[in-house]
Amino acid sequence: MDPKLVEQFSRRGFVQRFGTAMAGVSLSGIFPGDKVFAAPASALADYTNPLKPRKAHFPTKAKACIYLYMYGGPSQMDLFDYKPELARHHGKTIDIEMRRRSIRKEKILGPVREFKRRGQSGLWCSDAFPHTARHMDKMAVIKSLYMDSFAHGSANIQMNSGRVLQGHPALGAWIAHGLGSANKNLPSFVVMLDPRGGPIPGAANWTSGYMPAAYQGTVLRSSGNPILDLASRSVRTHRMQGERIDAINALNGMHIRSRQGYSELAARIASYDLAYQLQSTAPEALDISSESRKTKAMYGLYDKKVDHSIAISPAHFGRQCLVARRLVERGVRFVQLYSGGGHQQQNWDAHNGVDENLKIHCPEVDKPIAGLLGDLEQRGMLEETLVIWGGEFGRQPVFQGKNGGRDHNPKGFTYWMAGAGVKAGTDYGETDEL
Repeated sequence: MDPKLVEQFSRRGFVQRFGTAMAGVSLSGIFPGDKVFAAPASALADYTNPLKPRKAHFPTKAKACIYLYMYGGPSQMDLFDYKPELARHHGKTIDIEMRRRSIRKEKILGPVREFKRRGQSGLWCSDAFPHTARHMDKMAVIKSLYMDSFAHGSANIQMNSGRVLQGHPALGAWIAHGLGSANKNLPSFVVMLDPRGGPIPGAANWTSGYMPAAYQGTVLRSSGNPILDLASRSVRTHRMQGERIDAINALNGMHIRSRQGYSELAARIASYDLAYQLQSTAPEALDISSESRKTKAMYGLYDKKVDHSIAISPAHFGRQCLVARRLVERGVRFVQLYSGGGHQQQNWDAHNGVDENLKIHCPEVDKPIAGLLGDLEQRGMLEETLVIWGGEFGRQPVFQGKNGGRDHNPKGFTYWMAGAGVKAGTDYGETDEL
């Protein structure tokens, strides 16, 4: 895996990157009843927890967001944007703008999947998503997204931050900044990645940019240790770890008494506590053993992978979707799940055959997405949770290569949203007939 991504999982990387600010998540929990810090309260008076809960400037229905990111660029005209003219003119040669604004003659590639109108809304969805198709009446489908870059890296950055260049806060960071955290022991912005790798250019996709590090995304694993090496290997028990942190905090407490207004040290104290708290709170949130077999089946946790060497079981993305629901239940504001990693057919980047690509990746996410939407609805959570689906761009309507691939298309592609604040059963915008 990319070292930039591995860094997110390590204890050292966690403490270093979250440093003074991320610690504020649990600051309110350790000081009030702690004898060590009862005396120097004035020294901490000017420290403001950057993730304290805040009200939005305007009334809003959404309390949390789950962003389902299909890394690589899913093919909109084979999934949600039905174009009958594309099928009618299949094989004909047209002039089309490709990368770097070059105009080339290419042959039209019609839809590789069958489309039907779904539900009472009549929204189009192809047979690539048979389970998700049953939830089209919950969605608003946006067919007119536009991106400035043909390249994955800069397109990912722009889709996540609104800017092509790195250094700007990601969407989840803005949510954390605007609403704070509803759980003092969990991050406000969580990211979970595909086991085949992460999106380029790595952690820049969930950065806090020029804002405090408290607002950046925390990469969690959906099974096993949520953050690798979070617990010190030199300490045998959780209790011993707590005692060590208490001792460190006691020394820091004595130090801070003579340094009034030193909020950075107060935040550093809290960073140790946050790491300690995450050892118990994060595993609990990720522990799905209490979920019923029916719920797990709804998310596809018992389904087998398709017969392809690159494919993975739906259980992986299904587990992430289930964990996302559990995190939102516990007050996490923004959860971003990535489907696809590595290169080309390992993600949604269908240069080498769009039909093969969809046969690999659609079954990996179809049932998990349907399970998430259905589960949120039956629990009454969909009314206050915004679910977003899409990637960094779409695909071209013409052949690429001999295997029926499609090249990148940032000039017009599709997203859908469901849940809080969404006008369900509608579509918005359009591109041309091809």
